[in-house]
Amino acid sequence: MAEHTDQKTNSTTMVEKFTNPLNTPIDNDINLFDLLDGRAQRDPEGSMVEYKDEEGRWHSFTAREFRQKVIDIAKGLIGWGITKGDAVSIIARTCWEWTALDMAIMAVGAITVPVYETNSAQQIRNIFNDSKVALAIAQDDTQRDKIESIKDEAPSLREVFMMEAGAVDAIIAFGTDVSDKEFWDRKNAVHGDALATIVYTSGSTGTPKGVELSHGNFAFLCLSAKQYMPGVVDAPGRRLLLFLPLSHVFARYMSLLSYAGTLTLGLSSSMKTIVKDFEGFGPTLLLAVPRVFEKVYNAASQRAGSGVAGKLFARGAKVAREWSHVQQSGMRPSLRLSLAHAVYEKLVYKKIRTIFGPNAQCAITGGAPMDAELSHFFNGIGMRLLEGYGMTETCGPVCVSLPEDNRIGTIGKPLNGVTVGIAEDGELCISGSLVCKGYHNQPEVTEQQITDGWLHTGDLGSISEDGFVTITGRKKDLIITAGGKNVSPGILEAAVMTSPVVSQCLVIGDKKPFVAALVTLDLADANAWLASQGAQGEPDREALAKNPIVHAEVERVINAANEGVSRAESIRKFEILPDEFTEANGMLTPSLKTRRVQIINHYRELIDTVIYVPRKK
Repeated sequence: MAEHTDQKTNSTTMVEKFTNPLNTPIDNDINLFDLLDGRAQRDPEGSMVEYKDEEGRWHSFTAREFRQKVIDIAKGLIGWGITKGDAVSIIARTCWEWTALDMAIMAVGAITVPVYETNSAQQIRNIFNDSKVALAIAQDDTQRDKIESIKDEAPSLREVFMMEAGAVDAIIAFGTDVSDKEFWDRKNAVHGDALATIVYTSGSTGTPKGVELSHGNFAFLCLSAKQYMPGVVDAPGRRLLLFLPLSHVFARYMSLLSYAGTLTLGLSSSMKTIVKDFEGFGPTLLLAVPRVFEKVYNAASQRAGSGVAGKLFARGAKVAREWSHVQQSGMRPSLRLSLAHAVYEKLVYKKIRTIFGPNAQCAITGGAPMDAELSHFFNGIGMRLLEGYGMTETCGPVCVSLPEDNRIGTIGKPLNGVTVGIAEDGELCISGSLVCKGYHNQPEVTEQQITDGWLHTGDLGSISEDGFVTITGRKKDLIITAGGKNVSPGILEAAVMTSPVVSQCLVIGDKKPFVAALVTLDLADANAWLASQGAQGEPDREALAKNPIVHAEVERVINAANEGVSRAESIRKFEILPDEFTEANGMLTPSLKTRRVQIINHYRELIDTVIYVPRKK
């Protein structure tokens, strides 16, 4: 039960608080290698890591084989000269080498520093110097060239290995004269309080910060998840296809969780082959950002077209959402609705579910607000989307919905052993062994963000009596109109982005007389949608922005989004931009979050002279 109290500890007051208790005590005073070692002892010959070769064929490491590979790499790092506390950076796509290197680095007490492949040379220089990287492992020539270009400005960097030139084998070769005893001695000297990694935030609110995460932080959350959702991650035959970048903390955490539980970890790095990978690997669990599910829905709609098949899909989608709403309310669907749902199951739903492969049971989504009606659609077709929430500072999920207890519109309950609280200003705060050690070389930021054991998330939320958490907005994104109305833009933005023509949406209006929106278009999806409508496509975004059919579609989805909010919160005006938000132009983070301040500054003239037309004197 959520406590509604004025419990005060020094300077932090929580007006609501909920703790999900542990089922059994957790000993997180371990080296993360112990999770892999335990898996190899429990199921030595079971497939644990699967990956594709260049021809697209799947291969497998057993748990015993993968553990030995990690030990060989770790011995190579020792032989090369890596000592406890040294920082080693990985700049590469999602692949088995990434996970093996990561575990080997941490096992011997060194510190993994992941870097996004999309980071610039200057960003790499700043990260390397802040964490004093001694060794870097790059994917290919492109990444190596970026590192080489700043090598003279990174005095701690001693060498760069390249994966495509045999980095793993080269490192292993350095360990020829290193004994197994030396590895185990190094491993056994590393405990739960040791620093495992420094993960740099994507910087949606400013300069990236290095978050210090310990072995104990990750170990606690992995073992907590096994208690919280055993049927998803710790039951026979569980399979996870991971295609998110491993430089992102959530993907990294899920790779570690696979060792702690029973998941077979499938690794893929190309969104172009993802549907084929779903079919070939056959995951039971998927991880993806909301945009992936928006694209699946829009692709299915476009494939149906505007004829008889299109009408069938539209009616089936309406029935799915209606069925889900009834199911979520706790009521039983009527005979009419049950019959209609059964018909569309055979004609529509089953075909859509096959996109996710033959074994898919549920998906976890997070990183951005999920449109509730889209969740109801997938729930209604039998593909449950479990919305979750976490931060780099918590090394993975704080809350996640359960397949058997999925309350759409919430992010579920906190994991076992985790406490969530709501501060006096409505901010969601988190306490528990998952909270990071602090921010690297930034004690003042650590003191500001983690007070009295509470991590301040920057998100606004609420907690139900039975512990379900709802995110209502973000403190720094909160729009206060000239009329004094508080507007959280995330839900509106998510609803607008369900349109097949929309790529990104940024809702604005702080200190302005009304709420407005900046909209960018997805060129490929918009042209596919135009074709499905029997209309001619456009050569570029500038032409798309002027297309009256596209304009009408954007207006339609904005009107639909407005139905879920009050008049004062609704989008009154919008502008379709002829360009896009990208990481290259500084308007998206590497994890594809919008940089609100940068976007507003970039389009300041448009905002001030076109959207909010100055009054004539």
